[in-house]
Amino acid sequence: MPLIGAMVLLVIFAVNVGLGSASNSAFLNDVGEMLVLLGVAVLFVIAILKKEADAKK
Repeated sequence: MPLIGAMVLLVIFAVNVGLGSASNSAFLNDVGEMLVLLGVAVLFVIAILKKEADAKK
């Protein structure tokens, strides 16, 4: 589940960057982008740690 959340946040970030570069209509400011990327990193680390724990079982 955390991996899906990370992918969703990454898509939101990518859409925001695409809109900002194409038509200057980004819906997140700099702080919002940073928080989204922080969320992606945290969820990705959680997902990797869970997969490693499951592999050890």
